[in-house]
Amino acid sequence: MSGATKKQSRTWMFVPGNRERFIQKANGSAADAILLDIEDGVLPNEKAEARKMIAAALAEAKGGPRRYVRVNALTTPWLKPDLEAVIAPGLEGICLTKVTKASDVHETASMIDTLEKQRGLQAGSIRILAAVESARGLMNAVAIADSSPRIVGLMFGAEDYALDLGLGARREKEAAELLFARSTIVNAAAAANVLSIDGVFPNLNDEQGLEADIRQARRLGFTSKSTFNPRQLDMINAIFSPQPDEIEYARKIAAGFREAEARGDASVAVGGQLVDKPILLRALRILEIVDG
Repeated sequence: MSGATKKQSRTWMFVPGNRERFIQKANGSAADAILLDIEDGVLPNEKAEARKMIAAALAEAKGGPRRYVRVNALTTPWLKPDLEAVIAPGLEGICLTKVTKASDVHETASMIDTLEKQRGLQAGSIRILAAVESARGLMNAVAIADSSPRIVGLMFGAEDYALDLGLGARREKEAAELLFARSTIVNAAAAANVLSIDGVFPNLNDEQGLEADIRQARRLGFTSKSTFNPRQLDMINAIFSPQPDEIEYARKIAAGFREAEARGDASVAVGGQLVDKPILLRALRILEIVDG
């Protein structure tokens, strides 16, 4: 993965770009990355003001979470002014919404190329997080993930996807109806060696449902999860961090494999499980997160 991809990326929090107080609070939050929003979270008549607020926030940015801006889709008249307002120092990347095909990324990347050159930014420094929010986008997920070196990850837009499929308005428990889409996003992102970011859990007062949803996302292989609720950050961060039993088992695997290699063996039994190289590599990945 690229340097930007390797950074801790458990939580991505949406923040309305037209609410200065929310932006200030988000900068001190426990989110690994924030998504300053100019898209669905901002009404059309407030988008211009949101651009100004976000530009000012980026100009003052120091430390805190990584900063991305969720811009409007290529098919809207708003993407160009969005990019012109926010491509600047302090921005790590954009979240390009409603991506349906690789050419959406190509066209947007071309606009960013021009703005980077005009503003003296390092070529290729602004990343693109591609939001897959439709059946068409899902079917093209691998091509989208592979479409540009700027791609840092794929984000699942669950609510727009559900709308596209004609699903009900209420999310039931672990949302089995979204399992295929979520797994497809994870596999496409893994194939391209980029992040996979799960969609938000929309039920504000269902803590048990939230925990089940986060745990399912991690079991499916997502690297990260998005949220619009700062109260969800601690739980997402905790579940998407290596657990004590995982760390202990990973250390046993690493130690056992070292002993096996010294004997000339290519596998070893640890805790009753046969461990070969793929399992060792997964254990080492956990230890890399923990030990740095």
